[in-house]
Amino acid sequence: MSGIDRALQVIDYLYETGEPAGAYAIAKAIKAPLSTVYVIIDDLVDKNMLARNSEGAIWLGARLYHYGLAYARSLDFMGVATHEMHDLCRQTSETVQLCGRDGDHMLVLAMADGPSHFQVASRVGTRVPLNWTASGRLLVGHLPDGERVELFKRCARISPTGRAEIDAKSLSSAAGKAFEERLSLQIAESDYAVACIASPICDRSGQPVATISIVLPEQKVLSDMPHYSERVRASAEQIEKLMGWRGH
Repeated sequence: MSGIDRALQVIDYLYETGEPAGAYAIAKAIKAPLSTVYVIIDDLVDKNMLARNSEGAIWLGARLYHYGLAYARSLDFMGVATHEMHDLCRQTSETVQLCGRDGDHMLVLAMADGPSHFQVASRVGTRVPLNWTASGRLLVGHLPDGERVELFKRCARISPTGRAEIDAKSLSSAAGKAFEERLSLQIAESDYAVACIASPICDRSGQPVATISIVLPEQKVLSDMPHYSERVRASAEQIEKLMGWRGH
């Protein structure tokens, strides 16, 4: 069994019992050698994952509490963002998506289908290269130019339509400009006749947590670009306000 597995056994045991315990009781419960448990506990205490009380018993540490707070905030964010996503869908009568970054890819986190018969190929869980989408460029637009260039050199791919930009310097410039303007547009870069207009959702530090985007037929966005731009920007700002991030 790996050291990580053993460490998780110790943490899980404390979590499940709900009270501090000594090393001997923990070792007996998880059926591990006492010497191994001592080493794991000492390491986790040093890293603030566990803590010793005045009697020497082991309990969960402050670092786990901070991880829990971060996870709770992420759940709050998805609740707020999903509600706004559905509101924007009703306002525009178009499909709306929430997207995030997954390494060198953009990931569709949530989606509200518009009432029309227009079908969107990218569903929840879809991962596509960052250079194919409006959201992908926004999600890295805050990075320094040199870092963006290196990222796009590594991850840019030719799209199914052949219309997605693959030059790293051009992509970096476009990403920086889109992030500064809080608006990114792509037309038929990943799917024929499909357009997407997106705005970043940024936390207190100005880092993009996700994007909200409207996915619609390309002729619609070309015929009324200001309308969709205003709507998607307003939705991103509303999410930031509700999360208490708008002061960044």
